[in-house]
Amino acid sequence: MKVLIVEDEPYAQNELKRLLARTGKPIEILDCIDSIEEAIEWFHANDEPDLIFLDIQLSDGISFDIFNHIRVKAPVIFTTAYDEYAVQAFKLNSIDYLLKPVKYDDLAAALEKLTGLAEQFGKQEMTGLTVEQIEQLLNIHKPKYKTRFITKVGDQIKYIDVNEVAYFRAEDNEVMLVTQSNHQYVIDYSLEQLGRMVNPNEFFRANRSYMITIGSIKKISKYFNSRLHLELNPPTEDTILISRIKVPEFMNWMDQ
Repeated sequence: MKVLIVEDEPYAQNELKRLLARTGKPIEILDCIDSIEEAIEWFHANDEPDLIFLDIQLSDGISFDIFNHIRVKAPVIFTTAYDEYAVQAFKLNSIDYLLKPVKYDDLAAALEKLTGLAEQFGKQEMTGLTVEQIEQLLNIHKPKYKTRFITKVGDQIKYIDVNEVAYFRAEDNEVMLVTQSNHQYVIDYSLEQLGRMVNPNEFFRANRSYMITIGSIKKISKYFNSRLHLELNPPTEDTILISRIKVPEFMNWMDQ
């Protein structure tokens, strides 16, 4: 069985490899990919795997966006940290879904389930729900979006209303909240966590280091290799590029 792992956490990648090896099945790990962009490029360049392990929250967005760019026929086992109620909904609708941290017994049961489905229906019938149905199930316990952020300024605790945010910037091991008035504050969230906390209609993950708001965009220019160059306000010394793969998603976000 040829397996593709799409997962942005190195520990989770290694743990999946270890658990798959423990099954004793003839499994070949084709590749480990950590972003939507890399996954799309991989599928364009390679044959379909026999099975995909797919994390829902990746470094550059929600993995369902992969299905907007390519048609995936291989069966998928989702891995994520969503709550168990949603997991049960997926299982009732005959789709495999493993809650992190992945347990060996759950993984082994999922592989056996896929084997049974392949024998009963064949590979073409193993993909389960549509992307739209998956997204509807994930909305069962959709969290409320944050309206403010807490940060420390010296000995004081300050809150910043989400409407004051221009963008978030990841720098070394810290994430900075940058306001429209160019005040900067360290916050205790990663960009991946923020992607689940803020309204996706208002915030866009431009790249690995920046999550921007529509109001922070001062200028958009075409860049070589079909990319886009963004100038932000407040200005930044970094070059902010929207990759070729993400340009359609970005334009759809802009045009809401």
